[in-house]
Amino acid sequence: MRQMTINKNDAGQRLDKFLQKRFKTMPKSLMYKYLRTKYIKLNGKKVPPDVFLSEGDVLTFYIRDEFFEEQERYDFLKAGKELDILYEDDNILLIDKKVGVICHQDNRYDTDALNLRVLRYLYEKSAYDPKADKSFTPALCNRIDRNTGGIVIAAKNAEALRVMNQKIRDNELQKRYLCIVKGCPKPKHAVLTAFHRKDERTSTVQIFDKEKEGCKKIITEYTVIKPSPALSVCEVLLHTGRTHQIRAHMAHIGHPLLGDEKYGDRKLNARYRLKRQALYSYKITFTFTSPAGCLENLNGKSFEVEKVSFGVTV
Repeated sequence: MRQMTINKNDAGQRLDKFLQKRFKTMPKSLMYKYLRTKYIKLNGKKVPPDVFLSEGDVLTFYIRDEFFEEQERYDFLKAGKELDILYEDDNILLIDKKVGVICHQDNRYDTDALNLRVLRYLYEKSAYDPKADKSFTPALCNRIDRNTGGIVIAAKNAEALRVMNQKIRDNELQKRYLCIVKGCPKPKHAVLTAFHRKDERTSTVQIFDKEKEGCKKIITEYTVIKPSPALSVCEVLLHTGRTHQIRAHMAHIGHPLLGDEKYGDRKLNARYRLKRQALYSYKITFTFTSPAGCLENLNGKSFEVEKVSFGVTV
């Protein structure tokens, strides 16, 4: 017999979902059988698999020891240590992701990515214990393309992840970007509305002035902060967040981003020897309009990357 007490991060989820995360080698059919036959009990009782767990609940197991074997070697310890932290509290991290760093590992970057660096950082400062947090792993709340730099939010516990994801869905954050564009947009400030359609086959998007089938409405607000006939620096505030929205929308109005190989001017990019879009998510403001739980202290606050470099001088 073994027992396990549910902690704060593991609370609030269905029992069967928790068991699937905790016992990855246990077949689902066997898990449900254990619940039916009382080989797994909650607070000493037989319970249905869809019951929700609460902090302090005690699970009792009469199952084989092999399912409790821990994975002692953690892949995230192979990741880099480099993290530029703008802000940290008990619930979140705000990280200035550098250009060239990928947010999540894939086939090409299987041992180093921003999410793995966050896990390594928290593990090495004893803020994350994979053995204690059986079904929760600290996670990124937003992502930025590898060739774009800027602020990424990481949640350190389950409540912070749930609340922040909801705030992002409800558009209760303002994300501002700096970019270098071809020419000088006129007027120097505008709120643009258009329609966005993603092409999964080519991994590109199309922008239309009028609504078409398969399109979603986008709103992009820009302000020219350093005008020039050749290249201008703009601040962009996203009112919607679609794939490649800034890059495609600015190109649609005739002012593509410098360095953008998908939507930009390749001759101009070659002239400046820039192969990455000049785009940086440099400022974030939390504008909560509903209760934010453990993140309430962030409401009304702004965080900004002080020095943004695009590799060219404008």
